[in-house]
Amino acid sequence: MEKQSIAVIKKLMKNGELSEADITELKMDERKGVQSLLNSYEKQKMKDKQLEANFYAMTSYERMAYSNGSKLIAGIDEAGRGPLAGPVVAAAVILPEDFKLMGLNDSKQLNEQTRDTFFTIIKEQAVCYGISIIDNHQIDKINIFEATKLAMREAFDQLTHTPDHLLVDAVKLEQLPCTSESLVKGDTKSISIAAASILAKVTRDNLMKEIHNEYPIYEFAKNMGYGTKHHMEKLQEAGASPYHRKTFAPVNKLG
Repeated sequence: MEKQSIAVIKKLMKNGELSEADITELKMDERKGVQSLLNSYEKQKMKDKQLEANFYAMTSYERMAYSNGSKLIAGIDEAGRGPLAGPVVAAAVILPEDFKLMGLNDSKQLNEQTRDTFFTIIKEQAVCYGISIIDNHQIDKINIFEATKLAMREAFDQLTHTPDHLLVDAVKLEQLPCTSESLVKGDTKSISIAAASILAKVTRDNLMKEIHNEYPIYEFAKNMGYGTKHHMEKLQEAGASPYHRKTFAPVNKLG
C-alpha cells in the first residue's frame, strides 16, 4: 500500500476499502493522525462486533422456532399502556428469516432518530405487518388490559400472511391459528417483538404529536401522555382534554 494522505486513509476506512493487510501496514505509520484513525477504527470494529453479538442473541427464539419447522414467525408488542392520555397502539410484524438490523432493540432504548430510521427499514423489509390503534374512549369502556389485547389481536389479524409461530411481549393471546409464546420483556429478547415495538411506538408518538397541535397546553409532543409534572399541573389548571383517559387516576378525580 502506497503512503496516502490522512484524508484519503480516512475516506478508505469509512468506505470499508482497507484490507487487514492494509491495516497492519498502517500500524507501522508513525503519523499521529494515522494512529488516531486506527484507534477509532478499532473501537468501531469492537462496537460492530458487540452489536452483531447482541443481534444474534436476540434471534434465539426465532432460531428455535425455525428449527422446529416454523417458516413465518411474527412478533407483537404495544405502546401506550401507561399514559394518562391518547390511544394504545399495537403492532404485529413478520420479518424475513435473513433480516438483519444491527442495533435493533426495545424501542424505548433507542433515540427518536434511530427509531424513525428503523421504522422505515422494518416496514420496507417486513414480509408483512399490521398496526392497530385503540382510542382513549374504548380504553375507558373496556379497561387498558382488554384494550391492549384487542389492539394486539387486531394487529395480528391485519397480517396478510398467517404466521406459524407468534412471539408476544408479556401478554397471552388466545384462540390463535398458530403456536405462540409470551415473553416478559420480550422487546429485549426477540428481534420480532423489538421490531413490533418500534412500529407501535413511532406510530403512537406521531399520533401524540398531532394531538399536541390541538391541545399544546399539555405538551403531549414531549410527554406522550405520561403524567409528567407539567402535564399534571396543566390537568389541574385546565381539566381533561377529549383525549384523556377518564378512568385513569388522577384524571378520574378531576371535578
